[in-house]
Amino acid sequence: MRSVQIVEAVLFASDAPLRAEEIARADESLNEDEVERAIRQLQAEYLESDRSFDIVELAEGYQVLTRPEYAPYLDRFDTVPKPSRLSGPALETLAIIAYRQPIGRLEIEYVRGVGSTAVIRTLQDRGLIEVVGRGEGIGRPLLYGTTRRFLEHFGFNSVEDLPRPEDLPVILRDSAVPVLPTEGEVEPTGVEPTGNGDRSTEGRAPADTPRPPEASGNGGPVPGPEETSESAGSSSESAGSPEPDERFLGSEDWPAEDPWDEESAPEA
Repeated sequence: MRSVQIVEAVLFASDAPLRAEEIARADESLNEDEVERAIRQLQAEYLESDRSFDIVELAEGYQVLTRPEYAPYLDRFDTVPKPSRLSGPALETLAIIAYRQPIGRLEIEYVRGVGSTAVIRTLQDRGLIEVVGRGEGIGRPLLYGTTRRFLEHFGFNSVEDLPRPEDLPVILRDSAVPVLPTEGEVEPTGVEPTGNGDRSTEGRAPADTPRPPEASGNGGPVPGPEETSESAGSSSESAGSPEPDERFLGSEDWPAEDPWDEESAPEA
């Protein structure tokens, strides 16, 4: 039996991409180089005879797939397998993981601005991402990366086939740039860092130094605690016997002329 027919039969019966070394296990006479030559020969025959299918390099392997121009005819049949669709949040999370892998959950949530625990679990259940390691931070968080199933789902041979970083937002371009802000980037308001990284205490009074009196709204000093309590007591005493208002006195105490009479009122 010829090696070309063996390779064709294995690829035709497989529902997932197969690497050359995996195909070579079908027979003792096959090796990786022989499998590669058989695949190239089959591709040339399919192209010459104008077949409706071809051997496609996918997910670091090979698979027999229908040509894209025949997809509208296959959509009319429920028996033809169709890839499951992903929601917007799932695609957003998957893109962050694909370009920034390995990446932790906190970094994903920092980029998205929302919690991503449920979305990450969904992507794991579908086999699109997996845990690839642990981080070096507190608690050694789990790090996520894409799988071969991810490459199959989107038709990529490897992650190098993803769209170029130049066409992406800045947060996804360079995986070497940290996502989360590092410690020391955000300084407290009013405290200037010194050259050695310590916060300077120059110009600040010691903690046990009494604060000088501050000016109040009327220009005088702000009363201390004792003065405040005394003034509060005098206010409560005066509240019991309020001073009479001049507006309620007799007519003889009123000015002879109404200061807001229309004729004597000042011009605006």
